[in-house]
Amino acid sequence: MLGPVILAASRSDKMRRLVSAAPGTKQVVARFIAGEIVDDVVPIVQELAACGLEVTLDVVGEDITTVEQSHAARDAYLELIGRLQELGLGERAEMSVKLSMFGQSLENGHELALANVRPVVEAAAAIGTTVTLDAEDHTTLDSMFAIHEELRKDFPQTGCVIQAYLFRTEDDARRLAANGSRVRIVKGAYKEPASVAIQDKPEIDKAYVRIMKILMDGEGYPMIGSHDPRLISIGQELARRAGRKLDEYEFQMLYGIRSEEQNRLAAEGHRMRVYTAYGTDWYGYFMRRLAEKPANLLFFVRSILTKG
Repeated sequence: MLGPVILAASRSDKMRRLVSAAPGTKQVVARFIAGEIVDDVVPIVQELAACGLEVTLDVVGEDITTVEQSHAARDAYLELIGRLQELGLGERAEMSVKLSMFGQSLENGHELALANVRPVVEAAAAIGTTVTLDAEDHTTLDSMFAIHEELRKDFPQTGCVIQAYLFRTEDDARRLAANGSRVRIVKGAYKEPASVAIQDKPEIDKAYVRIMKILMDGEGYPMIGSHDPRLISIGQELARRAGRKLDEYEFQMLYGIRSEEQNRLAAEGHRMRVYTAYGTDWYGYFMRRLAEKPANLLFFVRSILTKG
């Protein structure tokens, strides 16, 4: 299977250099990455909002190695929030953050990440929006959930992400659904061992459906992160059975993928949020997008050959 190979490559500095230098890379990266700076992404947010879509913004670059870089990540989000405030886009755009980017993997990383993310959450709340904590590999999750719980004491709208392929996730979903959290469910995009994660794709899909049902039947706000038409249809049916109104859950898809479906769901009255990443350190995010779907990899290879 190509997926695990690509995920392994996402951590390779040698592959980072090779992919970055490939002649077709820039064209393909532009499909998934909205730009490199705030000025690139703001027009895209405005365009999506004008189409009735909502946005979650991710400043990419989780592979940091110094405290100074963690502070720079914090400041990049604060700059983004300032621009959204200036343009009155706070109610249409939230933020997604990876705590590794805020220093979680460094010495005293839990405390550092909490100290860095709190002012971002505070600033987001001040303009009428919120922050969702992205899930990363399984070794980081206990820290992420603890930070999520701490932030919700003052900012209850702070969201988090759970990954269907992990064995622990159904228990996490029950806990989060019971306490009224905003929860995004995704399949999972990290290379995880068989001891902690389901390896068979059909079984991952079954777990995804079970977890959706837990969230829809719970007290929280489910955010269905999927491009899979079957899972989206099942999500709609589970919401109907749970008696949820259209504004009591939402769908989320990645920028650059299935745009017509995004517009269709929004036109039907569903809350549809577009996960929009930008920044210069795009490599890890880009490689996970290639790993998720073979068609993405084929598109990349074809572009390289065309440009070559």
